Amino acid sequence: MQPTTENRANAPAAPAQMKRQRFLGVELEIAGGVLMPREETELLGRTAINILAGMESPLVIDMCCGSGNLGLAIANAVSSAKVMSADLTDETVSAAWHNALRLGLSDRVEIYQGDLFAAFEGKNLAGKVDMVVCNPPYISAKRLQETLAHLLVEEPREAFDGGPFGISILQRLVRDAAALLRPGGILAFEFGEGQHQQVAHLLTRSGAYEDIAFVDNEAGIARVAVARKK
Repeated sequence: MQPTTENRANAPAAPAQMKRQRFLGVELEIAGGVLMPREETELLGRTAINILAGMESPLVIDMCCGSGNLGLAIANAVSSAKVMSADLTDETVSAAWHNALRLGLSDRVEIYQGDLFAAFEGKNLAGKVDMVVCNPPYISAKRLQETLAHLLVEEPREAFDGGPFGISILQRLVRDAAALLRPGGILAFEFGEGQHQQVAHLLTRSGAYEDIAFVDNEAGIARVAVARKK
């Protein structure tokens, strides 16, 4: 059974051998098999929070939620937000649910399991979501095998592997988020260094978005995309 706020008794047990990590004002507990949140993802979180602060009772999807860091930081900062988080593996879902409970946010953060937006099948979300936020896998399989193999020593391949060219999940995210977003809803996501033009092409080619913009990190490198559903 998927662990949501509707079936707390069936939530996974707390993961063992956890490390602690702070992310945008919340302290997470993270076990092996789950991505440790990176500082660069805080750029995405701050961008999302700033946009959501101007909305009334926003409904947010946190896709590829990992430990739940983005969704929980959003719920903590935006007290009226309801967040529906999802990821693929048992380890990530367990970690996200554990963090939602211990942070006292499980009344506004629900955790689901599935392959991207399939996690929300039957939830009647089409055209109702105010924001989809996502830190997807965006590293090419070849780089993970060669120059970035060290990333896989303690963290899961699923958190990094974006397919042959690093954009397989990005393609699905851009395509499938449009059906759930309301008109004017926001898609905001992180991408890798050097993927700026590819991401711009994906968003433009989809035909579903307007007001496409990019947010640079402190080094002046574009790392976050923001687009509005037409």
